[in-house]
Amino acid sequence: MPSDRASKEESRTVVECHSVVKSFGSVHVLRSVDLEVRESEVLCILGPSGAGKSTLLRCINHLEGIDGGWIKVTDQIIGYELRGNKLHELSERAVRRQRGLCGMVFQHFNLFPHFTALQNVMLGPVEILKQPRGEVEARSRLLLDRVGLASKVSVYPSQLSGGQQQRVAIARALAMNPRVLLFDEPTSALDPEVVGEVLRVMLELAEEGRTMIVVTHEVGFAREAADRVAFMFDGRITEIGPARAVLEKPSEARTAEFLSHVLV
Repeated sequence: MPSDRASKEESRTVVECHSVVKSFGSVHVLRSVDLEVRESEVLCILGPSGAGKSTLLRCINHLEGIDGGWIKVTDQIIGYELRGNKLHELSERAVRRQRGLCGMVFQHFNLFPHFTALQNVMLGPVEILKQPRGEVEARSRLLLDRVGLASKVSVYPSQLSGGQQQRVAIARALAMNPRVLLFDEPTSALDPEVVGEVLRVMLELAEEGRTMIVVTHEVGFAREAADRVAFMFDGRITEIGPARAVLEKPSEARTAEFLSHVLV
C-alpha cells in the first residue's frame, strides 16, 4: 500500500511540468500539460493509446524536446537553461548528466544485446557518471540480486526471458541512483505469466518510498501501489486525484468509459 499520504503532500516537489506543449509536425501530442509529483509519491498515468502518456515521460527525461512550457526535476530545468527571458537547449553532454536524475524503464527493455546483464547495469555509472568501475560492479551485483537475478550476472539478454530482461532494465535504472523512476508501459511487451514478477519488483520499490511515474494499463497495480492516478486523453491530463477515488469513482465520463474497458 502507498505510504502515508499526508506526509507526501508536505514533501518537496521532485517533478514539475508547466504548460508543456509537444507536437510532431501538425500532430499536437501534449497540449499545455501541468503536473507536480512529490518526493516518495507513486503516480500512475492511465489513458488510451495516443493520449500522450509515453511522450510526456520522454519529455521529462528529455528524450524528446518540448515546444512550449518547461519541465523541472528537483530544481533543474530539464534540457534547457534560462538566459534572460528565453530557454536555450543544453548541449547533449549536459543533457546526459541531467538524465541521471531520472531512471527510465522502457516498454521493450532497450538492453544492449552484446553486453551481459552485469555490463548493462554498470554502463551508465561508469560511462556517464565516471564512477570507479570496482565500486560500480559491486553495487550492480547487489542491484541484480535485489531484482532476483543474482545468478544471471554473466548472461546476455537473448538468454533471458522478457520478465528477466525487464528486471535487468530496472536494476540498470536504479544504478544511476535517480531521484525519480519513469516506467513506460513496463509490462505491455511481456507474456502474461511473467508480468507478476516485474510488478512485484515495482511494488517493492513503491513500498520503499521511491518516487515513481508509471505509465500503465495495470489497474490492479495502480490501485495497490499508486498514491495518485492521472488520466490522459488527447494530450491533456483530464483527471487526477487519489488512486482509489479516480479508479472507483471517476469524475470524468471519459475516465469512466476507459476504466470500464480495462477493469475485469
